[in-house]
Amino acid sequence: MKHGKKFNHLGRKAAHRKSMLANMASSLIEHKRISTTVAKAKALKQFVEPLITKSKNDSIHNRRLAFSALRNKYAVSELFRVVAEKVSDRPGGYTRVIKMGNRLGDNASMAMIELVDFNEVYNKEKSVGKKSTRRSRSRKKGENIQTTVPAEAVKEQSPENIEEETLEKSPKSKVKKRAKKFEDKKASEPEKEGDE
Repeated sequence: MKHGKKFNHLGRKAAHRKSMLANMASSLIEHKRISTTVAKAKALKQFVEPLITKSKNDSIHNRRLAFSALRNKYAVSELFRVVAEKVSDRPGGYTRVIKMGNRLGDNASMAMIELVDFNEVYNKEKSVGKKSTRRSRSRKKGENIQTTVPAEAVKEQSPENIEEETLEKSPKSKVKKRAKKFEDKKASEPEKEGDE
């Protein structure tokens, strides 16, 4: 039974598995896209994404950690120069696994794993606006922040002025102003009697 065993050993000893993942991660960083089996692609995703997160903070310690995992100085320099610059505003999910069908020889399920930000086909229609994380909540452009008024200022102002100011500051002020104009216009016009 495979209860609670999330780690895929990929049918290899630990040293072989680490070397294989290091080579695949180096190839992915250098070529931005590689084709492999689905199981290896999922294992590679778990291996390479923490390294990409570490590359956002360029320090000697993070470079040494990346080198100990990748074992390739060219891949490390590519990771910290090119890849880190491209993924700097992405909060996670740097890779994408796309299933491609089965291999002809042994019918193994194949997949393509790629770095998300380096795919021009998917990113073409994407807008160039400011990136935001999923957790942040920003105000819309039309909304204004309601500020508190000191007690002295409230005493000096009349109730009519306060109502007008709050009407102007509220987010739906344009709709309220239009409704007020419409009511004023309707009240000022004389009622027309229909022709009989």
